[in-house]
Amino acid sequence: MIAAPEIPTDFNLLQESETHFSSDTDFEDIEGKNQKQGKGKTCKKGKKGPAEKGKSGNGGGKPPSGPNRMNGHHQQNGVENMMLFEVVKMGKSAMQSVVDDWIESYKHDRDIALLDLINFFIQCSGCKGVVTAEMFRHMQNSEIIRKMTEEFDEDSGDYPLTMAGPQWKKFKSSFCEFIGVLVRQCQYSIIYDEYMMDTVISLLTGLSDSQVRAFRHTSTLAAMKLMTALVNVALNLSINMDNTQRQYEAERNKMIGKRANERLELLLQKRKELQENQDEIENMMNAIFKGVFVHRYRDAIAEIRAICIEEIGIWMKMYSDAFLNDSYLKYVGWTMHDKQGEVRLKCLTALQGLYYNKELNSKLELFTSRFKDRIVSMTLDKEYDVAVQAIKLLTLVLQSSEEVLTAEDCENVYHLVYSAHRPVAVAAGEFLYKKLFSRRDPEEDGIMKRRGRQGPNANLVKTLVFFFLESELHEHAAYLVDSMWDCATELLKDWECMNSLLLEEPLSGEEALTDRQESALIEIMLCTIRQAAECHPPVGRGTGKRVLTAKEKKTQLDDRTKITELFAVALPQLLAKYSVDAEKVTNLLQLPQYFDLEIYTTGRLEKHLDALLRQIRNIVEKHTDTDVLEACSKTYHALCNEEFTIFNRVDISRSQLIDELADKFNRLLEDFLQEIVIHALQCTHYVILWQLAKITESSSTKEDLLRLKKQMRVFCQICQHYLTNVNTTVKEQAFTILCDILMIFSHQIMSGGRDMLEPLVYTPDSSLQSELLSFILDHVFIEQDDDSNSADGQQEDEASKIEALHKRRNLLAAFCKLIVYTVVEMNTAADIFKQYMKYYNDYGDIIKETMSKTRQIDKIQCAKTLILSLQQLFNEMIQENGYNFDRSSSTFSGIKELARRFALTFGLDQLKTREAIAMLHKDGIEFAFKEPNPQGESHPPLNLAFLDILSEFSSKLLRQDKRTVYVYLEKFMTFQMSLRREDVWLPLMSYRNSLLAGGDDDTMSVISGMSSRGSTVRSKKSKPSTGKRKVVEGMQLALPEESSSSDSMWLSREQTLHTPVMMQTPQLTSTIMREPKRLRPEDSFMSVYPMQTEHHQTPLDYNRRGTSLMEDDEEPIVEDVMMSSEGRIEDLNEGMDFDTMDIDLPPSKNRRERTELKPDFFDPASIMDESVLGVSMF
Repeated sequence: MIAAPEIPTDFNLLQESETHFSSDTDFEDIEGKNQKQGKGKTCKKGKKGPAEKGKSGNGGGKPPSGPNRMNGHHQQNGVENMMLFEVVKMGKSAMQSVVDDWIESYKHDRDIALLDLINFFIQCSGCKGVVTAEMFRHMQNSEIIRKMTEEFDEDSGDYPLTMAGPQWKKFKSSFCEFIGVLVRQCQYSIIYDEYMMDTVISLLTGLSDSQVRAFRHTSTLAAMKLMTALVNVALNLSINMDNTQRQYEAERNKMIGKRANERLELLLQKRKELQENQDEIENMMNAIFKGVFVHRYRDAIAEIRAICIEEIGIWMKMYSDAFLNDSYLKYVGWTMHDKQGEVRLKCLTALQGLYYNKELNSKLELFTSRFKDRIVSMTLDKEYDVAVQAIKLLTLVLQSSEEVLTAEDCENVYHLVYSAHRPVAVAAGEFLYKKLFSRRDPEEDGIMKRRGRQGPNANLVKTLVFFFLESELHEHAAYLVDSMWDCATELLKDWECMNSLLLEEPLSGEEALTDRQESALIEIMLCTIRQAAECHPPVGRGTGKRVLTAKEKKTQLDDRTKITELFAVALPQLLAKYSVDAEKVTNLLQLPQYFDLEIYTTGRLEKHLDALLRQIRNIVEKHTDTDVLEACSKTYHALCNEEFTIFNRVDISRSQLIDELADKFNRLLEDFLQEIVIHALQCTHYVILWQLAKITESSSTKEDLLRLKKQMRVFCQICQHYLTNVNTTVKEQAFTILCDILMIFSHQIMSGGRDMLEPLVYTPDSSLQSELLSFILDHVFIEQDDDSNSADGQQEDEASKIEALHKRRNLLAAFCKLIVYTVVEMNTAADIFKQYMKYYNDYGDIIKETMSKTRQIDKIQCAKTLILSLQQLFNEMIQENGYNFDRSSSTFSGIKELARRFALTFGLDQLKTREAIAMLHKDGIEFAFKEPNPQGESHPPLNLAFLDILSEFSSKLLRQDKRTVYVYLEKFMTFQMSLRREDVWLPLMSYRNSLLAGGDDDTMSVISGMSSRGSTVRSKKSKPSTGKRKVVEGMQLALPEESSSSDSMWLSREQTLHTPVMMQTPQLTSTIMREPKRLRPEDSFMSVYPMQTEHHQTPLDYNRRGTSLMEDDEEPIVEDVMMSSEGRIEDLNEGMDFDTMDIDLPPSKNRRERTELKPDFFDPASIMDESVLGVSMF
């Protein structure tokens, strides 16, 4: 027998350092480490002695010598080499005839024939060199190989085994066939001559150790195929030896008289010859195995490794007595860890051939226990082909012995039935079927002919349902069915059994299906029907619909007929039983899509069709679920096919149902009207915007503009009408669209040189502005609890509250946009500003931003709006509490606190806000004295307490302006008022004191702010005309009084009272290249702004545009300014949040940084974005 390699059989991998395969190595062996070969007499050719040369084909004498003979031989050699290589390459001639011709040549002259064979192997490797007779006689194999290596052209890298093209694709099989036929034809004599096989094996062994890939690849393939052929010869010898031994034993056991001694001697001689031949064959196989396989199974090239593993699998399967042992199996086990999928695949296919034969299971027990875990892990291999073969191998292991695989091993394969790769899923489905469904109890043999619930498949169907539910992938029933479709077709097509399990009552002692199990069974049943009717895998499992064969088409028609005949009767019953279960009904209603509708007529099943239509009608009336109604619609669509005679019957039923639904819809139309209105408003809005875009992008006529203007105006009236709708959603939609339309068609529409759109400009009238404001007050400024109840009366969760607040913020932001872009009057913002304190947490950022933007537009109007909001709150308090309210109440304190917050928004630059503050005080004073007390002048005016609120703004007045405001206050006071000291007059006294504080001093030591341009003026001491007396002229603030007499002023110019007057704006010297100097304490206001000697100067016109101290794009410079005696440091911090107080930076950089820190939510460019309709603007 073959001598097994000296490697322990206990699979101790750590001790196999020389032949151990590791997936971390790449098998590089270019340093010649693989040249350690155990070369016996069959592995070394050596130089032929006289005895060997005498065996040539010339009758034992020396071959003829001389130049003519050698030259002739060389030419003949070249021609025959080419012929042999070309014949094998083309593969057209019968290989046996080619081999027979070579054998005849070998018998004639074996040196020439062997030289031809050697050159054949060289040429098959892609080498253009030729081994000459001289080289063959006088050079060792290693020298010949070295010579051929030098002549090898490796520029292209291609050689016959790797070349592309139809001619070379068949070359490998022809090459392998040639070697097999050569050994088969020589197995009776030539291979035992100790010359041909020794030479070939020695040559292939040397070539397989070459660094040239082509030599190594080709010679390894040749050596492995040669080994396979020798294994077949050894197997035949073993069989012949066994037969000879039996004949010998039979002849020897005969009686002496009947025994043929000559026959016994012949049998003994034959057995001896067979034994000698087998020993020779074993020596050859050992030489190939140790010289080639042991080194090349871990070659750096994956193709070479794959060849070795593929062939050893053939040896173990073909000659299991000699090769199927742990000494050879371990090579396959180790190579299962190979990095290349091609090699791992060969390992699995080799093992499949072994496990398929159950007689070999006993020899595979140790291997299975050692490498089982690796095989299980390979089911998840990244190469799908490897995973498929691994699952198939486990299926064979399962069939050989069910105890080998644990429950965990099986579960690792079970879940692969849901794989998106169909071959993997099908292999896993076959494993699942073999494990759970192929076994049948002997007791079931008696019920094989039963059908339905009592049939043999009933328990198997239940098992399938249990498996589907336990897998917890309930949305993939179609994948499970498709995985088992090829191996469990009979089970999956037993719809009669599934139907009976759903409709029939359980037998005695049988456990009924649960609701969840029934749902799973219906889903599986639907998937099997779909698979049978469509004959293609589910979505994601196949590349597309394939063309069905004639047999498959016939099977498809038969299945559809069977499905229709069964479920045409059963489906109405199933729908009646599960009519209230939406999930079950949805799946059941899909069954008619796979019916053969002609059977309703040919099978006279019209009454069952009527029953089905009645059930569908009842389901439509019961359910509101979208999936159920959609399934009903698809069922009607499938049944209403004009090609079939049932069309009229189904169409009448469908029409009746539609009529009933239309009547019900008309009755409930009012409920749906609001939703329709919302969508109609949206659609009309988009139509107007599209028309505007069309007009803007292309040249348009005046008629187009007028048409769009008319449509827009009418649409605005419609939206204004729906502002008073009873439905809140409709009102919100109308409000949002109105704000969007007013914003788009405002004066901003003409920006960017689009003056031709002027006819489209639309300004809302007072009534529309009032309704928009009322909507904001009614739907935005509300308590959270008022808008947080769901339909069932329970309070919504926190997420719903946040969503409602987000919606209200969007509504407020949309209206505030109209304010800051002057689409509506600024005084409408008073109702917004007065909510600043109450709703600070919800809308404080929006209201604050609106204040900032309106102040940038018009400081005076913004101030008037702020004081108006305070007046409104004051009037609301009077209406609620009367004129005799408590000034210490929380309501009045809240108004004062709001006034204080408003005052802080003016920042520290008093020069910049001077005129606005003065106008604010003017309006406040007029409001306080507007309503005289009916009881007489001895009693305070009804609104006198408002002065207490107004005093919060006194600190924002310049000292000289305080005097002016005080003079204006005295115009409304009588002499008696100035003498009253009762508590009711405290607001007046407090306000007067706030104006007189610092107002009597005619000098100013520090100005509050300067221009943000960063300019400073060198202080120059004025030289008074008379002595050292310092005369500081005051500053007079002249403000127009908005009253019936437009020509009246705060102070008459003819007044004898010498109030300070303000000088004209001085021309500031630019010092941008100089460092600014801070004012020294001794520098008076007079030294900075030189005053003229005249007392009566022309009042400063604050409405004039130009380079003045109140210029809008100037930025204030922050200086050390002491706060009032109240010492409210937190007030300073709050005031810094507004644009009226900025960091001392150059104007351009300051604006840029503000843009980066805080986006301008009122940018006209954002008009057309989603901020108005659905995105928070702040």
